[in-house]
Amino acid sequence: MVALDTDVLLLAFAFHRDERQADNARCLALVQEHAPVVTIYSVMELLGQLSFNLPSARLRQWPSWLQDRYGLTIVYPPFAELDAAAFFTAEFVERPLDKMQQRMPFGDALVLNLLETVPGLEDFVTWNTRHFTGKTPLLVVTPAQYIDRMANSRG
Repeated sequence: MVALDTDVLLLAFAFHRDERQADNARCLALVQEHAPVVTIYSVMELLGQLSFNLPSARLRQWPSWLQDRYGLTIVYPPFAELDAAAFFTAEFVERPLDKMQQRMPFGDALVLNLLETVPGLEDFVTWNTRHFTGKTPLLVVTPAQYIDRMANSRG
């Protein structure tokens, strides 16, 4: 199983002249074979970025042009048996603060904490590997590295 960071998805919808587009597109095609996941935090970050150029009706249709298009499973935080205050404190203060002590922005901490709860998740694909490497048990790779890794594992 593989997780995608916001930047990989953003590149698919913006920055069309970016030199990484070819690797990004190949990676997005490849991950569909490996049960790709993305956190709801990444989805909301992406939608916020795209909101400047998308009509509001199109923005609300994100499941069809994002989730369905790439075969994504959206990961939501588990509520367990917590009341609202305990959930909020744990999810948005305590757990992120633990990650932030490793020099990590709040949004990255939310994403990584949630991904680390997903059973069977091995790879985290991001263009910003330096933000995450050494701060998670997940294998952090760029889209180009993921393509190479999958090619090597096949043959």
